[in-house]
Amino acid sequence: MNAQKTYLVFGATGQTGKHFTARALSDGHRVRVLARNPGKLDGTTPNLEIHQGSITDSPDLDRLLDGADFVVSLLGDAAQQKTQKINTAFVQKLVPAMRRSGVSRFLYQAGGLSAPPNRRLSPTLWAIRNTIARSYIGQHEDNEAVMRYLSDEARDIEWMVHRAGIGSDGPSKGELQRSSRAVSIAPFRDCAAYDYRLLSDASAIHTCDLSAYRR
Repeated sequence: MNAQKTYLVFGATGQTGKHFTARALSDGHRVRVLARNPGKLDGTTPNLEIHQGSITDSPDLDRLLDGADFVVSLLGDAAQQKTQKINTAFVQKLVPAMRRSGVSRFLYQAGGLSAPPNRRLSPTLWAIRNTIARSYIGQHEDNEAVMRYLSDEARDIEWMVHRAGIGSDGPSKGELQRSSRAVSIAPFRDCAAYDYRLLSDASAIHTCDLSAYRR
């Protein structure tokens, strides 16, 4: 087994987050989470450290980051993001805290309909974003602001963005691969497994790629 690591996970009670947390724990690693509702997690689970709170409540980031090896953001709140860029505001506080704590590796999961910095969506993705997914425009814009901030002001951090084509819960459909153009609609567990692998992929640093199943 690889050496035990500590993962700081934001969004651990979400659909992707619960699969990511279970994967890291099953591999013998430590997982530290910030949860608005800790009751959604089993506090007796070995190697799971739960802190109650929300990213909008000014959590003690220095305390949360102490001893962490990886930071993972699997956050999304469509209702709040309609009017506020809550993820952007949080990441703008998280990155300086990571510098203070000496933690470098950061994974941020966005959606496949969020355009990376200085690039446009494909015509197909643009059409989907502006029709059937239009109600999530606030999330897309928040994700895009996060990616711009990371690209412009956090090049010293080993960040990576997964622009996921998240579908719904269900059995695995295979193993996702990093892709610059193609995107697959995947169940939460496959997105979580991909995120888990991506954190150890040095070639993914400073990328904002999609993910797709190998054909």
